[in-house]
Amino acid sequence: MWSQPCFLTLATRTKGVVQTRVKLWSYFLTIVVKMSFEVFSYESLVHAVSGAAGSVTAMTVFFPLDTARLRLQVDENRKAKSTPAILAEIIKEEGLRAPYRGWFPVICSLCCSNFVYFYCFHSLKARWLRGKQSVPSTDLLIGITAGVVNVLVTTPLWVVNTRLKLQGSKFRNSDIRTTNYSGILDAFVQIIRDEGVGALWNGTFPSLLLVLNPAIQFMIYEGLKRQLRRGPPRELSSAEVFIIGAVAKAVATSVTYPLQTIQSILRFGQHNLPRDEPKIMSSLRTIKNLLLHRIRKYGMLGLFKGLEAKLLQTVLTAALMFLLYEKIVSCTFTVMGLRKHSKGH
Repeated sequence: MWSQPCFLTLATRTKGVVQTRVKLWSYFLTIVVKMSFEVFSYESLVHAVSGAAGSVTAMTVFFPLDTARLRLQVDENRKAKSTPAILAEIIKEEGLRAPYRGWFPVICSLCCSNFVYFYCFHSLKARWLRGKQSVPSTDLLIGITAGVVNVLVTTPLWVVNTRLKLQGSKFRNSDIRTTNYSGILDAFVQIIRDEGVGALWNGTFPSLLLVLNPAIQFMIYEGLKRQLRRGPPRELSSAEVFIIGAVAKAVATSVTYPLQTIQSILRFGQHNLPRDEPKIMSSLRTIKNLLLHRIRKYGMLGLFKGLEAKLLQTVLTAALMFLLYEKIVSCTFTVMGLRKHSKGH
């Protein structure tokens, strides 16, 4: 039999443990609720929708430039000429609609990709900064995190749209195999059936390395925006947004372009991956071999084949995208009476 003092002591300790656990659970739930409000917030949704809408509109305007860039990256035997000359060749050989071939799957992929990226970027920024002033290193880290999430979620869409965009093209390289997809769903079905589910994530490893592209872009863009906003609070002019968006994308694209070329080749699915070694080692070896092959065949400049078309397309697209994005965000917050929030992002 326990003595009464012993029993009371045990009861007190048990009560203390229960109270501690209740407090911990209460604290945990409070954190979860707060994070939910920050992650699943109206502000993040506005940024995501605005980014998706801006990117879709900008890509539609400059889509033919992306077509020229992709041909130069994938078709090794096509001579590197000026972008207008490449487009003239494509139109002459394949018709007026050829520069816009694959527009729909690209737009679908771009819309999903930018929605995910902008949503993750701004929700993570709201969570980590909690109203504090951001710095370039924070923007870069948040951009890399958002990029990793985006790559893992949307790579299958980009693999399919690369295949559809190049389907029916007249290549200079006779080794390229033709495909016959009737649409997005049929492409998914055929790739899974003939190449396995893993083929939908072709190019994922270089894509994960390429999260530096949007991360660098957003770091430079946000940094330049903070510099221009020093002093009295004000909205940036359309010209300022366009210019800093163009500068940010030009730097990010130039730094990461060789990996973008390898990414396009792998997504196209014409390169056979080794099957007798681990996936990561296989990916690293493949990237190295493709880079070395490019250098041996064309020299160091071969790594930047198609860069002119890429810079022309991506810089103009990014500049217009950021301009439309900022305007849509500003108008939305103004209409909803949340204008003050738009200054803080």
